[in-house]
Amino acid sequence: MTATGTATATGTATATVAVRPRKRRWLRWVAVIVGVMLLVAAVAGAWFVQPQPNLPEASAAMVSTPQVVVSQDHGWIEFRPTASEPTTGFIFYPGGRVEPAAYARSAQAIAQAGYLVVIVPMPLNLAVLGANKADDVIAAYPEIQHWAIGGHSLGGAMAGQYARCQPAIEGLALWAAFPNGDVSGRDDIEAVSIWGSLDGGAERFGSAATKATLPPDTRYMIIDGGNHEQMGDYTGQPNDPPATIRRDEQQAQVQQATIEMLAAIDSRQPPTASAGATVQLPGC
Repeated sequence: MTATGTATATGTATATVAVRPRKRRWLRWVAVIVGVMLLVAAVAGAWFVQPQPNLPEASAAMVSTPQVVVSQDHGWIEFRPTASEPTTGFIFYPGGRVEPAAYARSAQAIAQAGYLVVIVPMPLNLAVLGANKADDVIAAYPEIQHWAIGGHSLGGAMAGQYARCQPAIEGLALWAAFPNGDVSGRDDIEAVSIWGSLDGGAERFGSAATKATLPPDTRYMIIDGGNHEQMGDYTGQPNDPPATIRRDEQQAQVQQATIEMLAAIDSRQPPTASAGATVQLPGC
């Protein structure tokens, strides 16, 4: 009986020793697979947040001129006209994965027309992560009597979302964008929606469903031959057809439409609502 017991114990020990190496090998394989998955996710994430390259025109427009002073003292990029003190301001949210400087040339042109322009940098260049950053801009300029907000692509979507619940906003400019949410209840807003005819999102920008989410008197402008990336001075926009109009020509039309919207609110009496108040609408 003793011999049999010894043999059994020895057999069990041998089996245990055989199982342990297999278990360790399995755990190593799991660790390797998890490590590879994390590496792939990190590379994909780094690519996703990598901004698209700016063109030389972007950096050239970041320099002050006799007509417009450019500064970055408050965590955003300010374009201030020198001819007179502006009473109307335009807050701009950049497109997704696009650096703020890509819109500096248009900001220069709008500021030269007599308006304060503030381009707001976004976390990871994604406006969805900073939709309420306009709050800080509005608070920093108590002398501004009228505010409009706008943005390109994802920035425009978040600008529309912000405008929905902020009574200080009197104007909205969507550059190749549709609002994130329903802004149709803000019939007091002067709104303009602008896109290129070759933009891959053109059908949605002009659809009845999108128009139903905008103020009833929204002005719509289609730029013949324009595409998505020529709204700014950057390149590399995925799946964007080549434009058949020059970049400066497309931007000039965008700038003019935005300036006309700003001129409309500039002629209004200053609003009586507190800039910090919110409109009590469902979803705000």
